Amino acid sequence: MLPGLLAFAAGARAQEIPSVPPVFPPAAATAADSAAGGPVGQRQFANPSVLGMGPSKGLIVRYERMPGFEIRSSAQVLGLRDYNGRATKNARLSIKGYIPAWNRPHLKAIVGLSYEREEFKFQNPPTSYELFDNIQDKGLKSTAVQLAIIRPVDDVHWYLARLKGELSGDYNTSSELTNRDYLRFSAEALYGWKRSPNFSWGVGFQYGYTFGRLSLYPAVIYNRTFNERWGVEALFPARVTLRYNHSPNSLFYVGYSVDGLNYILKLRTPLERVGQPDKVPLQTLELRETEVRFRLRWEGELLSFLWLGAETGYRYNYAFDAFDRTNADREKIIDARQAGTVYASLEFFLTPPRKLLERSGVRR
Repeated sequence: MLPGLLAFAAGARAQEIPSVPPVFPPAAATAADSAAGGPVGQRQFANPSVLGMGPSKGLIVRYERMPGFEIRSSAQVLGLRDYNGRATKNARLSIKGYIPAWNRPHLKAIVGLSYEREEFKFQNPPTSYELFDNIQDKGLKSTAVQLAIIRPVDDVHWYLARLKGELSGDYNTSSELTNRDYLRFSAEALYGWKRSPNFSWGVGFQYGYTFGRLSLYPAVIYNRTFNERWGVEALFPARVTLRYNHSPNSLFYVGYSVDGLNYILKLRTPLERVGQPDKVPLQTLELRETEVRFRLRWEGELLSFLWLGAETGYRYNYAFDAFDRTNADREKIIDARQAGTVYASLEFFLTPPRKLLERSGVRR
């Protein structure tokens, strides 16, 4: 049952939907707004956010580290061997920024830019195992740009759409970025209802390359604040989080998330497929990584515009497999699995200053 749940949930991987930014200053009324019921300043427009959620994030810097863990690899084609060893390091650095390109009560457009790097170090390098030596030497990177559109219809209904393009793989130089093999696109769309300032939910889909090919998955967003302390934030089935508001500037979260990562790897030495003369020697592999995390997180205000996030938990690796990207059959070449392990991360992020929000009549 667990593998089936993971496979389904990873397809709807927990994409970060940018928080809805406040409006500075209130927008002038349009003719349509006035005809619909008076000045914009007196109207309420629905959106996915609810009272009690953490502050919107403008710039995020996050570093994550895992201790050593065992890793086992089983070859799926002739000519390759199995590998059992140990990874002594797995670290991830991510830098993300969100810019409100258009910010009006009836339409919000948010541009996001991000850079992420994942590094592995294996015991007794070189391992003489092409896949892992290649990962250790070059690292795994993702450079992305995304556009999120939030369209409130009225005080109840809203739309959300997101389009993301990224270059994902083991590229090292700017010249390699022109290779279209690294290019990935994903998208999602949701339609929702704002039942009250404390309850918003919606349904839709996510469309992306989580398993290496374009696939469509259902998604349900559910944000609800039950009282001044407790709430839930979910993009089911990929992420469900219970929130505890200790104070306006200190929040705790507990829950799970499922993440699917996809990288293109260029091999320095082509791999021959023994016994398959009709197959071209492997020059490009596609690495598909799927994991589920059970996590505990804290976010706290350091300054009026600067917050700290600390997270720890347990990571269960469901898949770490390599597929043929040279031949058209996309056959699985290596079936690998990382042992479960704990992880920890620190994150700093910038937010709109609290006083600026209060002067604009925005409650955090």
